[in-house]
Amino acid sequence: MLNTQDILETIEMIETDHLDIRTITMGISLLDCSSSDGNVFCKKIYDKITKKAENLVKVGEEIEKQYGIPIINKRIAVTPISIAGGSLKYDDFIKAAKTLDKAAEATGVNFIGGYSALVQKGSTPAEDSLIDSIPEAIASTKAVCSSVNVATTKAGINMDAVAKMGHVIKKTAYLTREQDSFGAAKIVVFANAPDDNPFMAGAFHGVGEGDTVINVGVSGPGVVRSALAKAKGANLAEVAEIIKRTAFKITRVGQLVAREASQRLNVPFGIVDLSLAPTPAIGDSVARILEEMGLECCGAYGTTAALALLNDAVKKGGVMASSQVGGLSGAFIPVSEDEGMIHAADCGCLTLEKLEAMTAVCSVGLDMIAIPGDTDADIISAMIADEISIGVVNFKTTAVRVIPAYGKTVGDKISFGGLWGEAPIMKINTASPSVFIKRGGRIPAPIQSLKN
Repeated sequence: MLNTQDILETIEMIETDHLDIRTITMGISLLDCSSSDGNVFCKKIYDKITKKAENLVKVGEEIEKQYGIPIINKRIAVTPISIAGGSLKYDDFIKAAKTLDKAAEATGVNFIGGYSALVQKGSTPAEDSLIDSIPEAIASTKAVCSSVNVATTKAGINMDAVAKMGHVIKKTAYLTREQDSFGAAKIVVFANAPDDNPFMAGAFHGVGEGDTVINVGVSGPGVVRSALAKAKGANLAEVAEIIKRTAFKITRVGQLVAREASQRLNVPFGIVDLSLAPTPAIGDSVARILEEMGLECCGAYGTTAALALLNDAVKKGGVMASSQVGGLSGAFIPVSEDEGMIHAADCGCLTLEKLEAMTAVCSVGLDMIAIPGDTDADIISAMIADEISIGVVNFKTTAVRVIPAYGKTVGDKISFGGLWGEAPIMKINTASPSVFIKRGGRIPAPIQSLKN
């Protein structure tokens, strides 16, 4: 039970330290909407989504008002469309994307995820068609987000899919060039994608989930940094303990919101994702937490160790606060969405190579990174392959969300506004990996996957 001090601390977290519920995400299964007729499929998915989520935004706003807890986004995640629409062709998938967009508009949610394919070991004709359609689907919609899982620790890496995704990202960036290639920010390439992730752009409703579910994603980098600022001189074991206690409090807020939303919507409560998701706002940065530990600038030597401590302590504190923790859960390092990361990249302290090293211990991977628009598609594929390999070998979720900004080069910036932020165009290694990427095939699963 919360005591008076707990309540006062929570109010302070909200008012001064940017504590918020980043998202309430309703997962909706579309498996019962399958049809070989694209028009029938689209009608079924529209009707189901709008019926199941008709009160999602309203309930979120009621909880926000009653408890005074900011809930930034209300979102929907659906069964991967390549599975739910398994016999559809290219044109029908485009119709489905536009239908998802209309359903998002009708329900009032910020984003809808699940324009997705799971191709870690191979792909069906439907999955190939969906992947081919991603650039047009993203460019012709506002709220739709897409993800492709190209690897798992058990299956290895589907390098044919990796090679294709470099071209998909490049084409999407071109089609949305008038918006600083924003479309690429709504595409995620995964290894070991979770079924219950509430965060965009990678959210989808896994096939092992129930018909509907409520998942909540919390945030609070500013809260953690504020707690550490009050503990000058603490050793690193004490720092870890402070982060654990703070993560516990943040996750309890998320658990409260999740259970309230579940009860009011009459939808089962799934998980709380206790990730520290930053924003471009001053005081809401994961990078600044690392600097509070004693680094002059994020990206300095020691950054990976500090991030490993942070990620581990967040998870330990969160799992004590809720028995239903899932999704990604840890610390995000999206460059464009983190004020401290933007600063570190601007001053040259944070490089792409250092970011890759950090992804071995963070929650996701190379996230919201802007690169020159003329970057070859094979280089993008190779960046994906490197990052995905980290996830496969280490039994963790990793992902790539890079933005080849059309017409931009190193020294330029792109700006999306809101939670998406802005990013400097980062320097990349331009040595060609084309022969390697064009070999195709599958990188076998690592030996550590054989655990049975």
